[in-house]
Amino acid sequence: MQIDIKSLNIKPIRQTYSHVARRIGPDKPASRYQEATFDLQPTTNFHYRPTWQPQYTIYDENRTAIVMDDWYKLLDPRQYYYGNYVMARARQQDAADQNFTFVEKRGLLDLMPDEVKQEVIEFIMPLRHYEWGANMNNTQICTFGYGTAITGPAMFQAADRLGMAQYITRIGLLLSGNETDVLDKAKESWLHAGKWQGLRHVVEDSFVVEDWFELYLLQNFVLDGMLHPLFFDRYEQKLNRQGGAAQAMLTEFMSTWYTESCRWVDKQLSVAAAESDANRELLTQWYGKWIDRACESLMPLAAEMLEDGQQVLDEIRTQLDARASKIGING
Repeated sequence: MQIDIKSLNIKPIRQTYSHVARRIGPDKPASRYQEATFDLQPTTNFHYRPTWQPQYTIYDENRTAIVMDDWYKLLDPRQYYYGNYVMARARQQDAADQNFTFVEKRGLLDLMPDEVKQEVIEFIMPLRHYEWGANMNNTQICTFGYGTAITGPAMFQAADRLGMAQYITRIGLLLSGNETDVLDKAKESWLHAGKWQGLRHVVEDSFVVEDWFELYLLQNFVLDGMLHPLFFDRYEQKLNRQGGAAQAMLTEFMSTWYTESCRWVDKQLSVAAAESDANRELLTQWYGKWIDRACESLMPLAAEMLEDGQQVLDEIRTQLDARASKIGING
């Protein structure tokens, strides 16, 4: 008996869902990111309005003063949807866990001078509460934002901030020999220490910013754009010189995350600014309103952490101004 094996090319009736095909064309296969993003948010047939804000529908473009012809222009350059986001973060967590294991196994924290350990506890541990605030703000953006293209990544951003708060907690416990008092002391510093009150004030003010796109710029561009380079770059360079190089290994996730996050944040702001002159002027106004507050709030911390704190903060401000200008925001 002879058996002939032949291949048969079966052409699919359609390449993707109709609502995706309307955007990319009927004969073009869609990526998983496109199918997990385009037009997933409901736009019609809402049976009630929120009782606490009856002037808005559940999903309402009027919750921000920014106006977009199509909110799905705000695509994520990383093309994150739930599946590949989780896989990417799992790989990063494995790398972070390896760093923690290496530092513990090699006893690198034992080589760190006690004064450096105390500095880390004093200046890094209270950032747990900043990261919690960033989680709250990005959850707010996800709640009231318009279009899955931006609300989906905002929720991922919120989850990342809890992860960083947990890494900071883990660092504190390592430095203190698993004494939980270090967490209580960090909370007391955040609530009462003079040098933290400016930053705490800005974070708490951000909780009542009603325009979600203004909150997006404030949290993810202005505050992060000033704080992360200060604490996880310039300050860690100082710690490295003082024998605290192990700290940089424990915060490697923060550094790589910030670089990645900037790609997403800058893209959204540049698209919104390019949409209209009115958008660009509004973003410029918001940036000018919050950048001075951010610099003022960080000045006491920079001055105490670094001998040239004012100069370092000015340099970071200049870099952020240049970044804003590049995406269409006039500083």
